[in-house]
Amino acid sequence: MGAGHHTRLALACAACVLVGACGSNAPAQVSTPTARESAIPDPAVSSTRQLLDWPEFGLDPQRSDSSERATAITAANVAHLRRTTVAVGGTVDSSPIYVHAALVAGAAHNVTVVTTSYGKTVAIDADSGRVLWTFTPPGSRGWAGSSQITTTSPLADPDRRFIYAASPNGLIHKLSLADGSEDRSGAWPASVTRDASHEKLAAALNIDGPDIVVATGGYFGDARPYQGHLVLIDRSSGRVQGVFNTLCANRHRIIVPSSCGASDSAILSRGGPVVEPGGGRILISTGNGPWNGTTNFGDSVLELTFPSLTLRQSFTPVNQDHLSSTDTDFGSSAPALLGGDRVVIAGKDGVMRVLAVSRLDGRSPAGAVGRHHRLGGEVQRLGTPGAGELFTAPAVWRRGASTTVFVADENGTAAYVLRGGRLFRAWQNSKAGTSPVMAGGLLYVYDLAGGGIYVYRPGSPQPIAKLGGASGHWNSPIVVDGHVVEPEGNANDHQLAGTIELFTR
Repeated sequence: MGAGHHTRLALACAACVLVGACGSNAPAQVSTPTARESAIPDPAVSSTRQLLDWPEFGLDPQRSDSSERATAITAANVAHLRRTTVAVGGTVDSSPIYVHAALVAGAAHNVTVVTTSYGKTVAIDADSGRVLWTFTPPGSRGWAGSSQITTTSPLADPDRRFIYAASPNGLIHKLSLADGSEDRSGAWPASVTRDASHEKLAAALNIDGPDIVVATGGYFGDARPYQGHLVLIDRSSGRVQGVFNTLCANRHRIIVPSSCGASDSAILSRGGPVVEPGGGRILISTGNGPWNGTTNFGDSVLELTFPSLTLRQSFTPVNQDHLSSTDTDFGSSAPALLGGDRVVIAGKDGVMRVLAVSRLDGRSPAGAVGRHHRLGGEVQRLGTPGAGELFTAPAVWRRGASTTVFVADENGTAAYVLRGGRLFRAWQNSKAGTSPVMAGGLLYVYDLAGGGIYVYRPGSPQPIAKLGGASGHWNSPIVVDGHVVEPEGNANDHQLAGTIELFTR
């Protein structure tokens, strides 16, 4: 589905998975191997390289959410940061971005940019908390206060002159970072849906070479019809360069949802499209929807070639039909690249699945174009923290030959290490969180229920500090250039005002 948290159902499904006894299509028993906390290496923060920009959700097109560059925030000073609460014209139920020393109104500013649930994009001076400009999409009065929302995180162009942002009417806007004015040349703003009242812009924007990568999903309650689809938009002209529909996949254009005989299969995860290193392939995951292995790919991980958006290979759980019928979206989280030919994906069933990137379903993708895709083929199944629904994006920290993955869900936070192509849990606690961020040697996890951010050393489940703030939903912080930026609030409350928290060294 698009966004709902059906906790009791998901926990029941997770329990079925753990005992492997809830129907013929339930997966085999889940086992979570463990490792010592000492398996997590000590971070080595760069003394010469600083993390100055955070241009998109997850920091990079691979959505790693981690950096060893110095942030100017340390274990010694994190509890003493200066806090500023900034009022914005709506709820920022997503993640901010940040550009160091950007030229705005003729002067250099350290700028954080956010997009609200009704499509206002706001640039804020991260040092003072002063709003520098606000872009309000034309026609916003028509959906403000309604259930037609967006939770899409914006994206900064590599040239540092433009920001790309979504609005609930299905448009992607190209805005001047200097003043917030909209570029309307060429095909800008670009439309990515033929029915914005049913197809929601939820996942974060991404970038692959010359193109912006956009994904669509569905709204709370799965109001049909809609199809999750991927759209490539040329950054220069705004023209649509490619489309992949996860349902009616034989149609290679943006379609009217009612014209497809299948519905749903949302691309709803926070990370949305994940660009593999080198930019030649893109991974996406889908939620509830029909699957036939040829044209319909609900509850699947799909690897697409770039820029043709040809389906190269896929993975679909053997209990796909059960997941779809019980509203247990497999694709509520995006694939996380671990390196070493491994990717991990988790969903609302409380199960993390480790896949081989070279063989998502256990067989070679050679000759896969046009063939019938099959079910199953994962390398490992293990539990999420507390078997909770997972709507968050893991943070993947790679240090030398070591890979550590930090995962948070509604029941807890945990750290896993990669050994021999499998994940081992090194620590776990009962503190819920959204998408973790590993930056400058510290781990940051937003507490969606209680508000604020837990700060950890990566090798320990005990927080060393907690930054203040209000509760939220899918919001996640960024940590960069001496600042922690924390959105808060829940887009499903349909508020027209909201706040973000700035913590400054």
